[in-house]
Amino acid sequence: MTDILTLLGNESDSLLEHHCNTINKEQLHLPGPDFVDRVMSVGSRSPTVLRNMQLLFNTGRLSKTGYLSILPVDQGVEHSAGASFAPNPIYFDPENIINLAIEGGCNATASTLGVFSSVARKYAHKIPFLVKLNHNEILSYPNFYDQTLFASVEQAIDLGAVAVGATVYFGSQESRRQILEISEAFARAHELGMVTVLWAYLRNSAFKHEGRDYHTSADLTGQANHLAVTINADIVKQKQAVGNGGFNALKFGKTHPKVYDELTSENPIDLVRYQVANCYMGRIGMINSGGASSGEGDLAQAVRTAVINKRAGGMGMISGRKAFQRPMKEGVQLLNAIQDVYLSNQINIA
Repeated sequence: MTDILTLLGNESDSLLEHHCNTINKEQLHLPGPDFVDRVMSVGSRSPTVLRNMQLLFNTGRLSKTGYLSILPVDQGVEHSAGASFAPNPIYFDPENIINLAIEGGCNATASTLGVFSSVARKYAHKIPFLVKLNHNEILSYPNFYDQTLFASVEQAIDLGAVAVGATVYFGSQESRRQILEISEAFARAHELGMVTVLWAYLRNSAFKHEGRDYHTSADLTGQANHLAVTINADIVKQKQAVGNGGFNALKFGKTHPKVYDELTSENPIDLVRYQVANCYMGRIGMINSGGASSGEGDLAQAVRTAVINKRAGGMGMISGRKAFQRPMKEGVQLLNAIQDVYLSNQINIA
C-alpha cells in the first residue's frame, strides 16, 4: 500500500478517499469470487461458457478474486511489428509473449491466430488463450482505419482457446458492418462454449473537436459499452474515460442533462463508473486498457488506471505495451503492480 500511495502521489487522497455520489455502488453487480454463480448463471450462457469464464477467474495471481489481469499482444498487426517490438526484440518470438503472461501472473493472454498457433501445443493448457479475431493493419497505403477478420471462431477453438476477442470502431462509417460481423462471430463462439471480449473503441476524426478529443469522453464511451453488451460481449475492453460532454460538444445523437449533472462528476472514478453502468450495471465486466508506453511514468500510470477501475466497479485491466516494451523482469513487475491494486483489501469500491 505504501508503494501504491507513492505512485499515486498528489492524487492519492482524491482517488483513494473519494465517495461516489453519482451512481450508488449498491446498484452495481460487482466483481467477486462468486461472480459466475451470482451474476452470469442467471443469463443464457451455456455451462461451457460459464466454465471457461471461471477458468479465466481461477488463473494467475488474481485467481478467485473476480478480477482480471490480461496481457494483450496483437500490436504487431495493429501498429506494425517493428513499432511494437523494436523496443524489446525478444517479443518477435511468440513464446516470450506467453512466458511474460505466465511469469507476470496474468489470467490470460490475448493475441493473434499466428502467435497462438505457433506455440499452442506447448502452452494452451498452461494459460488461457484469448484469440483476437479481427485487426486493423496499416500496411495498406494510404492508411485507412477498418477492422478485418483475420481468423475464425473455429480456428480459435482448435487452438485450445477459451475466449475470442474483436474490435468494433463505433462511430466509424464501417461500424455497422463490423457490428454485424462480430455479432455473428460472438453467437458462434457462444455455441462452442467460448467467452467473448469486445474492444469497444470509438473511431471518427470528427470526435476531435475544437482542440478536444472526445474519443475517451464518458458519455460516448459509455454508449459504445452499451452497444458492446447488446451484441453479447461477456467482457468489454474500454479506454478509461477522460472528460465528458461528447454528445453536447459535437451536437449529435441523443443524451440527457442528468448524464452530466447527476450520473457523473469531474472525478475520474465517477466517469468510469458511468462506463460500468452502461455495461448493464456491471452484469458484463468492464476492463480498462493500459494504453501506450511512455517510458518512466508507465508504472505510476498503470497503478492509477487500476485504482480508478477498481474503485469505479470495473473488472480489471488489459495492459500490453507498458509491459512488453521493456525488459521482461520489469514487465513482470509492472503487471504485478497492477494486480497488487486488485489484491489490496484497502482499496475498495467508491
